[in-house]
Amino acid sequence: MKIVMAHGSGGDMTRRLIEEIFSKAYGNEYLSQLEDSTVLPCETKIAYTTDSFVVTPPVFPGGDIGRLAICGTVNDLAARGAVPKYVSCGFILEEGLDAELLKKAAESMALAAKEAGVLIAAGDTKVVEGKGGLYINTSGIGFVYERDVKAKNIRSGDAVIVSGTVGDHHAAILGARLGMQSVSSDVAPLNGMVEALFEAGLNVHAMRDVTRGGLATVLCELAEASEKHIEIDEEKIPVSAAVKSFAGLMGLEPVYMGNEGKMVIILPAKEAERAVGVLRMCKYAENAAVIGHVYEPEKEEKPELTVKTALGGTRVLDVLAGEGLPRIC
Repeated sequence: MKIVMAHGSGGDMTRRLIEEIFSKAYGNEYLSQLEDSTVLPCETKIAYTTDSFVVTPPVFPGGDIGRLAICGTVNDLAARGAVPKYVSCGFILEEGLDAELLKKAAESMALAAKEAGVLIAAGDTKVVEGKGGLYINTSGIGFVYERDVKAKNIRSGDAVIVSGTVGDHHAAILGARLGMQSVSSDVAPLNGMVEALFEAGLNVHAMRDVTRGGLATVLCELAEASEKHIEIDEEKIPVSAAVKSFAGLMGLEPVYMGNEGKMVIILPAKEAERAVGVLRMCKYAENAAVIGHVYEPEKEEKPELTVKTALGGTRVLDVLAGEGLPRIC
């Protein structure tokens, strides 16, 4: 079956599309109300996020657009210390889309949602003219339990941790576009890993998931927002052998390559070793490492990110300039 304009008409074909693909994949007590909005229980302060997913190709080594949509939304909530609870999904379907691809994406979303412990509580579908493309918009709600995780909490002397190897998703997407055998994407929900840190009683100051723009861009943004200087050590940044080879071949720097299953965690240096131990016991964080530290800028010095190079020098890293790799997520 191919998606046609009538699937977006709001009539019988729309109803059948919802019943045969979305309700079958996600059915739960909230989504099954099939009302204009759903009523959700709420216990405390909430974190709320929204995102859109336009990745090309929609199926790639290690994942697809459906898994990506759930993981990206869950990780945005987890990075603020929230416990992800509910996700909405809006589908934009171009006429000519293969329904099997849509079904695969929906099923991947359902599996990722189950893994992350969230409910897909609301959804919408629109069909437009086009060439068979698939795009997904999500919103996510999470509960915040007596936690305050933000860049402004970063202090001089803090340690900088990354939860695993960098550049995997970027290499997977670019490799798939070029028809090359590359690495698998790291796309994964990280809320379980984040909860393990809090359950261990660690004093997490700030977190960011490392997506477009890569590790360097995320750390530049944290340095600016916290008004602190961050220094990282090039030799301590975990990069898989496959990504190193791919980056060398393509002329890329791993610190500017995107990910979809890595988190930067900043906390007091005295807790860094224990935090890495906790992370390495978690799925998706086996290669966690301390990669740098935070300190106060000199008077009138602009907060910035620097890296100690393998040759013993130091250079300033800025946010990614230019386009990078478009439609990576």
